[in-house]
Amino acid sequence: MTHIRGRIWVDGEPREGFAFSELSEYLCTPDTLAWCDIEAPDHETLTDLAEEIGLNYWAVEDTLGVAERTKAVVYKTHTFFTIYGVTARSRPPTAEFSETLLAMHRISVFVLPRGLITVRMGPGFDIDQVSRRFDELGGQEYGVGALMHSLLDVVVDGHFAAVQALDDGVESLEDDLFAEHVPRKGVQRKTFQLRKDLVTLRRAVLPMREVVGVIQHHRMDAASSVELDPLYVDLYDHVLRVSEWTESLRDMITTVFETNLSLQDARLNMVMKKLSGWAAIIAVPTAITGFYGQNVLYPGIDTVGGFAVSTVLIVVLVAVLYVMFKKRDWL
Repeated sequence: MTHIRGRIWVDGEPREGFAFSELSEYLCTPDTLAWCDIEAPDHETLTDLAEEIGLNYWAVEDTLGVAERTKAVVYKTHTFFTIYGVTARSRPPTAEFSETLLAMHRISVFVLPRGLITVRMGPGFDIDQVSRRFDELGGQEYGVGALMHSLLDVVVDGHFAAVQALDDGVESLEDDLFAEHVPRKGVQRKTFQLRKDLVTLRRAVLPMREVVGVIQHHRMDAASSVELDPLYVDLYDHVLRVSEWTESLRDMITTVFETNLSLQDARLNMVMKKLSGWAAIIAVPTAITGFYGQNVLYPGIDTVGGFAVSTVLIVVLVAVLYVMFKKRDWL
């Protein structure tokens, strides 16, 4: 079900109430800033809005598409970009590692000279936090550029939280590598799921450099560009830090995966070495008892002395082999 909400500022003051049918008038009124947020839009609602205020047809189709990548496109009358908000979910200690830690929220944005239209495909993203940050930044004082910055800032903060959650997961995985009580299958499953989560996050994070760069250099609020430029530079720096962090996590997970394989090979070699040692020890009494079990005459047959000699040989040789293998860490 489509849910529409929004805010209007006139001459720097917020105005109560929002009428979606009057959005086109707000966007054409001087000293007015309009923000419309549409959740779970249907094709008819978004198409009618696009025709009314002149949104690009292909941008509208991308907004309604099933899967779209993170990108930014500059048109003659507006700028369109698609970004993904990420929410890191906590996993109960007893849960299996078969579900993702991340929840992705696609947000399509139309930026106009006097307004911003955000389109979300479903709930989950905290859009109220964007509104609070915009108010903290000064509201309408810096125009639509400040509203865009508030949205991007909340999204990038979510990326930071997601990367931190994956980093914590990798650290936990490193601890499990050398814990003897952790099942090997559990480590492998956790490694695989973390790699999947990281790939999903990288698809949302890495293109953000391009998106922020395009928005920073094609803003429609030239009057306030001087005041907002430092904020966008800081935002771009945060995007770079998240991108670099995801790349380092990619290397760490690869290292953990390779280390796990090496440890499995080392454990297999240790098991084979111990089995070989015990097999050699067991072979000694088997050979001696086999010799004395022959159906031929030999010295000591049917005598207590023969039994004593065979028993002593077994004990001595087994003890010698055991001490030798123990010193060489074969047992």
